Amino acid sequence: MEFGPIQLLVVGFDNGKFSGEILAELRRLREHDIVRLVDLLFVARAEDGSFEAVEHSDLPGDEARAFGALAGALLGLGADGAEGAEAGAALGAAAVDERGSVIDEDGVWYLADAIPPGSSAGIALLEHRWAIPLRDAIGRAGGQNLLDAWIHPQDLIAAGAEAAAAQG
Repeated sequence: MEFGPIQLLVVGFDNGKFSGEILAELRRLREHDIVRLVDLLFVARAEDGSFEAVEHSDLPGDEARAFGALAGALLGLGADGAEGAEAGAALGAAAVDERGSVIDEDGVWYLADAIPPGSSAGIALLEHRWAIPLRDAIGRAGGQNLLDAWIHPQDLIAAGAEAAAAQG
């Protein structure tokens, strides 16, 4: 089973009034096999402190377990070599529940406690499917990933401010 690079995206919202635009865009990206939701948790916390949570994964149970096994094997490999990889794969596959989710009830409570009343937040693990052929081509050419990062407009603004402060 082949997986693309995984991005963790955490987004907070001051209110819970949604037009459906975000879900529509995620649906479009999924339909074009650009991204796939490995796991999504959305929590809305009411002013009284109560909360509602919605979870979703695009991975069927067998793929979710394969993803869990892969992540566990990689963690285990780093911790204890080949033996760790084997143990990590078993633990990673077992960590996926019957819904295909890796986020347990404690994770839901943790997120709910972290957001202020009257607001909401979403955590998404997005698999970047578009990057698989590029990654494979780089590998066939003998290339190695040395660095990857997302550069946001705010990063460029901050870099400009730092440059101006250094000159001034």
